Amino acid sequence: MKLMVMAGTSDARRIIKKLYGSFSILATATTSHGAELARSSGADEVHQGRFNSQELADIINENDIEILIDATHPFASEATKNAIMAADAAMIKYMRFERKPLDIPENDLIHRVHSFEEAALKTLKITSGRVFHLAGVMTLHHLTEKIDPDRIVARVLPSIYSLKKCLELGLPASNIIAMEGIFSKEFNQALMEEYDVSLVVTKESGDAGGTPSKIEAALELGIPVIMVMRPEVEELAGKNVFNDVDAIYREIVDLNK
Repeated sequence: MKLMVMAGTSDARRIIKKLYGSFSILATATTSHGAELARSSGADEVHQGRFNSQELADIINENDIEILIDATHPFASEATKNAIMAADAAMIKYMRFERKPLDIPENDLIHRVHSFEEAALKTLKITSGRVFHLAGVMTLHHLTEKIDPDRIVARVLPSIYSLKKCLELGLPASNIIAMEGIFSKEFNQALMEEYDVSLVVTKESGDAGGTPSKIEAALELGIPVIMVMRPEVEELAGKNVFNDVDAIYREIVDLNK
């Protein structure tokens, strides 16, 4: 049985590693970094690019894919919509891996919003100080459109693309923290104190995104947090949604019997 895994996340890495050796795996990824992670996890073949639903359907049909596993980021709602349309068009089974939502504490310092545009406007109202952006380089432009880039500190992946993007948006080199990983509360606090931030902007991307330690660090320091909540994807209604890698594996094994 040949499977397609839409990758680019730590979730996809775990899924590919679990399936490796039992099934033939074709992975897709939007970035070279994501593609390399998919290869190193055991994908037999990787297609890199931003594919629309028709392009995904073509890949499915040309490679005799039988199951599409969507392990894209919780905020990549367009990718999920395209995956669902592609699987439906190709008439194959679609599975979605969805990170468990966080239990966000009730706290006056936490401001929930539903878009990055709303987060930028909220930032303007809350502070005139330095802002710590912990929501990925792809969303950074929403802040720089409203706020002086000199006031923004961004932690991003250590890739040429991320660094170039930050500089293009006007961030001083000294305000760019290029690191990859899930960091402890203490480490996050050290950065917040070192850069003297007065507000944190992040997103509800689950435990895998390291969100809990970001929230804890800020709250202990009395720093407000703007939390962008996950987008709702109506097309997922009635679809096979999993939040456990072993459950996906068992389902695929059963289908292969």
